[in-house]
Formats: sequence, C-alpha cells, structure tokens
Amino acid sequence: MKAVATIQGNVIIADLEEPVEVPAGHVRIRTEYSAVSPGTEMTFIKRASDQPVVMGYSAVGIVEAIGERVSGLSVGQRVACYGAPYVRHAEVLTVPSNLTAAVPDGVDPKEAAFAGLGAIAIHALRVADLRFGESAVVVGLGILGQLIAQIAHAAAFPVAGFDLNSERVKEMRAYIPHAADSREQLEESIRSLTGGHGVDSVILCASGPGEELINASMGWIRDKGKIVIVGDLTTVYSRGKMFAKEAQVLISRAGGPGRYDANYELENHDYPIGFVRWTEGRNVAEYIRLLAEGRISVRPLISHVVPVEQAAGAYERYGPGSTTLGTIFKYS
Repeated sequence: MKAVATIQGNVIIADLEEPVEVPAGHVRIRTEYSAVSPGTEMTFIKRASDQPVVMGYSAVGIVEAIGERVSGLSVGQRVACYGAPYVRHAEVLTVPSNLTAAVPDGVDPKEAAFAGLGAIAIHALRVADLRFGESAVVVGLGILGQLIAQIAHAAAFPVAGFDLNSERVKEMRAYIPHAADSREQLEESIRSLTGGHGVDSVILCASGPGEELINASMGWIRDKGKIVIVGDLTTVYSRGKMFAKEAQVLISRAGGPGRYDANYELENHDYPIGFVRWTEGRNVAEYIRLLAEGRISVRPLISHVVPVEQAAGAYERYGPGSTTLGTIFKYS
C-alpha cells in the first residue's frame, strides 16, 4: 500500500505491506482522505533521519474489518480517526476503536478528515477552561488556529484572532469579526471585547522562539488570566510580567486524555466517563458533531485536495508567508 514518508529531508511515497490481521479492539479502515498537520509534519521533514518515517495522524475512511471487543461500529461505516502511529497518510489503517468516531450522512468526508486537528483544537479550549461569556485571543491562524477560533465562536466565547499574515486574517474575518494582523489592531479588539480588562485566555498556536510572544500575551490577559501553549514555542518568559498578573502558563497536550497512553490507545481500554469526561476519542466525536450540526465549517479552509501520489509537492506550499491552510490527500 502507498504511504507518505519522509527521509533525509525529502518526502517520498513508500510502498508498505498492507495490514491483514485486526487486533482485538481495533478496526481496519480503507482511507478516503487524510489531512496534513503543517506544524508537526514540516518539523518531521526538517528533522528526518536516514530511516523513512511515515507521517500523518488525522484521516477518514470506511471500516473494512472489525476486531474482537469492538462495539458500536460496523463494516461499511464511515469513520474519522486520529492518532499516530495508528493513523497515518496511508491507504489502509488499523486503528483502536477508541480513536474513531462515526461520521453521519451529510458530513463531508473532506471536513471529517481533519478530526485529529479538531480534537487538538477542542482540547486546547478545554485546557483554557473558558466559561460562558469569557474571552480568548487565538495567536497563529493556520489551520489549527482557525479551527480553535471557529469552535470558540460556536461556543459563544468572544474571540479575536491574530496573525501577521494578512491573507489568513482576511479569511478569518469571513466568520469572526475580530481578526488582526498588527498588535495595534489586536489590542484595540481586546479593549472592545473586554472593556479594557484583558481577555481571559490567550491561546498560542504559533511556533518558534516564544519569549516575545509569551511576554506580549501577559499584557493581553486579565488579572489571573491564562496563556495556553499549543504550538511548538520555547517557553521563556518574564517572571515580573507573570507575577504582576499572577498569570497561569499552561501546555495543551495533543487531543486530550488518553494520548500517549498505551493502555487507552493500543489496548483500547476506555476511561470511565465518570472519571475522565473528555478523552481524545470523545473530543474527535465532538468535532464531528460540530460539523454535523453546521456549527463550524472547514470547507473554506481546505486549500488543496491532492492525490496521495503527488504528496511531495504539497509540502512545498508551506513555509514563511504561506497562505495555504488545509491540505488533504485523496486515496483512490
């Protein structure tokens, strides 16, 4: 089967053996579309060694086979799925059922392919722990930042977006009025949203050196506000600025509880809902619900639909100043 891999800084189409056995708790999925996560995957390409590594973690497809101890899914059903190494840019996937969510009729599978990024966006907002009427600034309006802003808006949180890329800001203004491409514009939006008190949370989706950005965020939050780091930022900041606000600086880890826990993922043992309300799998399902109810729309964010055989060229569109947002690979 075809899979998208990186080796020595290059992107290749690898030919892998197709999985046959379906372990207990898992389902085999024939992939329809998989979504690119630009921040994660461009980092993988830059750091690639001399051994091929298959990329990707978010996809949608049709269930072909079901292992023992799986309930609630059936062969022929469309599901969204999330989480490497089970979900990849590959033609066939073997995925723990905890990491899947049924996709109802009427939901565009291209939008469902972004379920992994949707779960990450939802978990970032859960880490921010916003309550009704509380406000947020989303910094970095790539595909993940745009999803966070849309979901926050759908939940009725006053939200503003910030990115130096004016094209991304223009796209976001189509559905959220407060979007800025300069600090002056952003700070005016914050005053308008909060009456000058500062936002309850700043959610940082940017990557790279983080000292200036984190310290600027200290000025945008209210007293005892929160800064949630989602992107790959260095976490150096001014103690004085943090002390003045008694600010909280938090990390949002992937798509939610269960991520990186082999007992939850590989062994497919769910957490009791009374103890862990929102797992990564339940966050995937919530993303699909938002699509099904028309509360968010990913379709305008999809810049390119690329046959998987042409995947290498898709990554060339990303980089400084890129206006590309969502890219998905299509499988025949």
